[in-house]
Amino acid sequence: MRAVLLGIVVVICLVLIGLWRSDNPRLTQVRLALADTVSPSFGFIAEPIAYANEILRDYRALIDVYDQNRALREEIDRLQVWRSTARALEEENARLRALMNVRPAPRLGFVTGDVIADSGGPFSESALVNVGQRDGVVDGSAAVDGSGLVGRVVGVGERAARVMFVTDFSSRVPVIIEPSGQRAILSGDATRAPVLEFLGAPDRVNPGDTVRTSGDGGVFPPHLPVGTVVRTDRTWRALLSADFQRLEFVRLLRYNPNTAIDRPGGIVGPDRRPFAEQPATGAGPAPPLAETERETRG
Repeated sequence: MRAVLLGIVVVICLVLIGLWRSDNPRLTQVRLALADTVSPSFGFIAEPIAYANEILRDYRALIDVYDQNRALREEIDRLQVWRSTARALEEENARLRALMNVRPAPRLGFVTGDVIADSGGPFSESALVNVGQRDGVVDGSAAVDGSGLVGRVVGVGERAARVMFVTDFSSRVPVIIEPSGQRAILSGDATRAPVLEFLGAPDRVNPGDTVRTSGDGGVFPPHLPVGTVVRTDRTWRALLSADFQRLEFVRLLRYNPNTAIDRPGGIVGPDRRPFAEQPATGAGPAPPLAETERETRG
């Protein structure tokens, strides 16, 4: 019985396909009449199907919201744990600073300026910025953008300053390479990857290491990002992080380390107290300074 019903259904389907694809005008009218007769039923059936699809879509959205809510709750729990850990570390750090009487480094001040002119050539690369002495800019101030070191100020006016890029041939920047701790001099050569010179142990440097300012010389603040180490033609270079192609704004840092030594240290000299007040030692009292000078001259 099932085989007979299946055969009847297949035959009906084939007949309908043949009728539907036939170009006979009578059959076309029959098809249109059949479509007009059946279309209201299709519309009546399509509405519940569309409603069911909307319910299924809302259910899936609800499941997604539930999963996202659960993931957010787990993330909040993890962040609360990290928050507690950070508070504990902050308190411990404060206690240790209080015990050791640590004096933290002063915060860097800065002023942001707009690059109003570019001065480039085969041997010099610099730019003019619309901030100057009235904004607290001084010669030697470091210039950075949002990614890394750009250069330093080499001339200051009342309302403008000239910044020499680290790519300039005259630029020399003391840097440190992390994590090896190797110190070097970043020498500009008019490329976006200046040369790293005077490396103490080049074998301890690897491509991809981070290059930062070391602060030696007191011109540049320490720990400013510079770039990453690359190797080209047996030469170690630093691929700069600053984007010189789209350099529109620079930040000039106000850095005053205030670590200059303004007087020499005390030099240990001979004991100039009277002979009677000098402490006795196992070898006997030290001779007076006058006698020692006479013996030396003799």
